[in-house]
Amino acid sequence: MTGLRPPGAQETAAASSLRTTGGAPPDDGGSTDSGAPTPLLEPREGIPPVIADEASLAEVVAAFAAGSGPVAVDAERASGYRYGQRAYLVQLRREGAGSALIDPVGCPDLSGLGEALSGAEWVLHAATQDLPCLREIGMVPTRLFDTELAGRLAGFPRVGLGAMVEGVLGFVLEKGHSAVDWSTRPLPEPWLRYAALDVELLVDLRDALEKELDRQGKLEWARQEFDAIASAPPPEPRKDPWRRTSGMHKVRRRRQLGVVRELWQTRDRIAQRRDVSPGKVLSDAAIVEAALSLPANVQALAALTGFGHRMGRRQLEQWQAAVDRAKALAESQLPQPGQPVAGPPPPRAWADKDPAAAARLSAARAAVSALAEKLNMPQENLIAPDAVRRVCWEPPAADADAVADALRTYGARPWQVEQVTPVLVAALAGAGA
Repeated sequence: MTGLRPPGAQETAAASSLRTTGGAPPDDGGSTDSGAPTPLLEPREGIPPVIADEASLAEVVAAFAAGSGPVAVDAERASGYRYGQRAYLVQLRREGAGSALIDPVGCPDLSGLGEALSGAEWVLHAATQDLPCLREIGMVPTRLFDTELAGRLAGFPRVGLGAMVEGVLGFVLEKGHSAVDWSTRPLPEPWLRYAALDVELLVDLRDALEKELDRQGKLEWARQEFDAIASAPPPEPRKDPWRRTSGMHKVRRRRQLGVVRELWQTRDRIAQRRDVSPGKVLSDAAIVEAALSLPANVQALAALTGFGHRMGRRQLEQWQAAVDRAKALAESQLPQPGQPVAGPPPPRAWADKDPAAAARLSAARAAVSALAEKLNMPQENLIAPDAVRRVCWEPPAADADAVADALRTYGARPWQVEQVTPVLVAALAGAGA
């Protein structure tokens, strides 16, 4: 292990170190002599045309297949506006091909593009956010480099794309359009400029971060993390998603839980049919309010917050019908409070259920925290908190082989097992496991 920075110095050291490793594109100059970052106002080749037909897409596929080196990939969704998390714009950039903006509404099947790029390393920022919507349109990487995760492992306290590009390369990206409705057609020119700039420097950022990770002795760790993301299967559908309604902690009784479930499911069907965000159909706060109040009729419902005068009679009747359906359920049909939990109980309950396990967890958390600080990275990137909880709840023998085997069972990568096993063995032994 080489080049670890003292905690607290990472932002200044990272910025100064990386700027001297050649991150900024030579043709753009990077930050000025005064050290002030340079605004990045236009893509190098201008804003590319939006690709929305098969003939134009075929040209892009050919150009990117003939390009060289890593390919920068980004996707824009319409979260908060549309139902689901589909992609409404895909941005790419590769040496020899330039940049491309592709409309997945006009070109819903990008599997040909995905296949053309299958041998390349894809560079994404916060890859786990974009991979699900890219997978839906046929784009699945076999190798990737995640610049956000690289920043975490390298010890950067701010790992948003704008902060990374500014701190590492000395350029300021426009920030104004990240939360707009990307399902809008046609897309305004300022939005397209913003989208193209998001991939403009992504490969440059990747190259600089690779050098920094190598300098810190963490490059192999990062590669293991990237491989784990690329090879991970699609996540399983969430069980009982209605339980994630904001404000659910106020809902205690099973009948009230039944109302939340019925209203949530009704809202979800309407939102899916209309292709709008569920929150635009009915707010979580209104669902919880109705569950707590159990209104007897439409007039009582209309008096509740979230069901006000702007809501028409027909809408009120459909929500009241959902409430009535829940009120009519037999006791055996009502949901149970809380979710069946796989694995250990919530840590707050450990002191009552198993004081010895609580002592192990306290010692293990302190040890992992100290190691994360020494390695200059967030604890959750050093080892998944759930893995630590499981090891402490049902501890293996307090020896290195048993702890390492347990960590591997819970999904830890080889570098994590190597780093974390010694401190967990010591913590378990010290806590009397």
